[in-house]
Amino acid sequence: MSDVPAVKAALKSQAVETPSWAYGNSGTRFKVFAQPGVPRSPQEKLDDAAQVHAFTGVAPTVALHIPWDTVEDYAALARYAKERGLTLGAVNANVFQDDDYKLGSVTHPDPAVRRKALDHLLECVDIMDATGSRDLKLWFSDGTNYPGQDDIAARQDRLAEALGAVYDRLGEDQRMLLEYKFFEPAFYTTDVPDWGTAYAHCLRLGPRAQVCVDTGHHAPGTNIEFIVALLLREGKLGAFDFNSRFYADDDLMVGAADPFQLFRIMYEVVRGGGLTSGVAFMLDQCHNIEPKIPAIIRSVMNVQEATAKALLVDRDALAAAQRSGDVLDANAVLMDAYNTDVRPLLAEVREELGIDPDPIAAYRASGWAERIVAERVGGQQAGWGA
Repeated sequence: MSDVPAVKAALKSQAVETPSWAYGNSGTRFKVFAQPGVPRSPQEKLDDAAQVHAFTGVAPTVALHIPWDTVEDYAALARYAKERGLTLGAVNANVFQDDDYKLGSVTHPDPAVRRKALDHLLECVDIMDATGSRDLKLWFSDGTNYPGQDDIAARQDRLAEALGAVYDRLGEDQRMLLEYKFFEPAFYTTDVPDWGTAYAHCLRLGPRAQVCVDTGHHAPGTNIEFIVALLLREGKLGAFDFNSRFYADDDLMVGAADPFQLFRIMYEVVRGGGLTSGVAFMLDQCHNIEPKIPAIIRSVMNVQEATAKALLVDRDALAAAQRSGDVLDANAVLMDAYNTDVRPLLAEVREELGIDPDPIAAYRASGWAERIVAERVGGQQAGWGA
């Protein structure tokens, strides 16, 4: 049986980073749905993030996205976060929402466009210096739509050159997280389409370049937990972008589509030491129709539940079944943990942290939702720029 006090301690130490953009208006390629009370500034996003942390106890960091979160004084923004019990997390670059990037950013055929994109990435490192952020997260929409459109290998050379320049600019305590996505918006070739491509570039760069696994960025049927296990084994798993998918990059609440998959992923994280190895557990979600703050709280809770179940796996019994080749018993050990109702355990953890055992109910009772609707009138609501 698992050591319940140790499980509780692990759950209390877990941290889930929430994304600033998830607090703003978002939608699909067809429509962005505005909601009352949505933040109008990075500071108001932090105000909302502080509520998520207050009601979950495990969401102390907030990721920024530049230029969506541009401010004049990033050190002052970091102080604003600290006053609310938060710190600023990963800085996400944006080289996909500019007309110049129609044919790519750092892989564009035009060196002037490549220089513009690289300058933005270096600017993001400057921002990290000001905020004290550890991680620079890079996702590239770069790719081609038609055979012959550009030289596939040459684009990899351009990508490697840009990544090398950014890596050399990083401070000793800073990391580069390279994300991948197998398609969209490029449909013939994507320049960083899979974990292998990201891993190859990170391996060439050095130890401070690691792979970010977005759980929605895989083809149907992909065994994500295998990828997680391999990257952990190689010391190259830097972060997760947690979300959920039914068809493509749906960006739904994590665990919504396949909670069993999330459990399997978290088991490999636990088994591979990922809870204590510096892996960043970040959310990357697009709350199109659901209220922002409770949706983020729910996602944090879903990560906690999957983690709790993974921690409850009887690893001695599992190893014994595996050694003896008992396929059914080995599977049963995992299923026993997955089928455990961990909500009472997590309620105890929250009470021991001094917070309400039911974060959703506590948030609804707090009056914050009504307050921000009443106060955030006028101005321009934050959104993802679509």
